[in-house]
Order: sequence, then C-alpha cells, then structure tokens
Amino acid sequence: MPILLPSTYLGNIQFFTKFLSEKAIIIEQHDHYQKQTFRNRTTILAANGILNLTIPVLKNRKSKTTVKDIQIDYDMNWQAVHWKSILSAYNKSPFLEYYIDDFAPFYEKKWKFLIDFNTEQMEVILESLEIEKSFSLSESFIPIGELENDFRKIISPKNKKIKDEHFQPKEYTQTFATKYDFQPNLSIIDLLFNCGPEASIIIEESNK
Repeated sequence: MPILLPSTYLGNIQFFTKFLSEKAIIIEQHDHYQKQTFRNRTTILAANGILNLTIPVLKNRKSKTTVKDIQIDYDMNWQAVHWKSILSAYNKSPFLEYYIDDFAPFYEKKWKFLIDFNTEQMEVILESLEIEKSFSLSESFIPIGELENDFRKIISPKNKKIKDEHFQPKEYTQTFATKYDFQPNLSIIDLLFNCGPEASIIIEESNK
C-alpha cells in the first residue's frame, strides 16, 4: 500500500522521513483546501523564537476548493518577507551558502498554483537531501481511511492527538542552540542549513 501525504510548503522533518520507505509516495491534490495547514505554512527557528511563514492564497467564492486549484496571492510581497526571514534566521548557519542558490528562485519567480510551487520545491529538497525517491500526485480524491498509510491528518499543525509511531525526532545543533532548547520537527531547511550533508543521516535516525 502506498503512503499518502499532504502537499507541504518547505515540509517538516517528519514529512521527509516518509520518503525513506520502500512504498510508493502519493501527494494528495484533490482534497479540499483547509486553512492553517502545512500546505501553505512552514515553521522555522528565528532569533526571536519559533516563526511561522505563511503563503497567502486567493480566496475562492466556492465554499470548497481542491488543493490543486488553490492560487497564490501576490498582492503582498510575501516572497521578499519570507526570504528575508529565512536569511536572517540562518545567516550564521554553517551550510546556508551551500544551498542558497537552490532555494532563491522560489522567492523570485511566480507560480500561479500552490500545488506547482510546493511540488517543484519538494523536488529540489529531495535532491538536496540526496534522496532518490519519486512521487506522484493523486489522480482523484482518496477518502480518509481508504489507505492504511494515510498521513494527511497526522502531518498537520492541528494534530494534537494522533501520534506517528514511526517518527522520533533526532536532536541536532540548531543556529540558536545557546539561546533556545532544541526545537523538534521544524521545516526541513532548518536541518539542511544547520547540518548539510549530515541531514539525511538525521532523517534516517528520526525514522523508527
């Protein structure tokens, strides 16, 4: 049975541990878009603590819109805000310069649909992690409970109850380690910029 995952913006470490499985990966694009999910939000550790970065999306008159039809809103220059926040948070991390050119285009070029932005960014991340794993987008909506390995509700900022028995965050040195306790399961860029080539090892050790 394949593993079903939500589309994510700079997905967290838990999300990328699923790509270590031998099972096929499917990214759901036909479910109804919901607010306050990782589809358009990521979490990093900045100088002032935990910081959520959210991509604004265009409101649709329809009460329910599928993820694949969600368009990005560029009325406010969120790309400049996010990029400035990322550079400020990780300018002292040891591997920022190693990956910066790979991520910069996502804050310069404009994508119409959120699913396209997330998908292309995920491909870059997998390459940076040296994870040779392909994935596919869902061809139709997959109901909750149809697949055993459905992580759509587990990998969610709203999830306070459902435990992922296959994920145990492995500690690593973060940029503000002298200021804050270890903050687990942040955006994958926190791990990449701080650990570089060792990031894939941390992911493996976080995968039970």
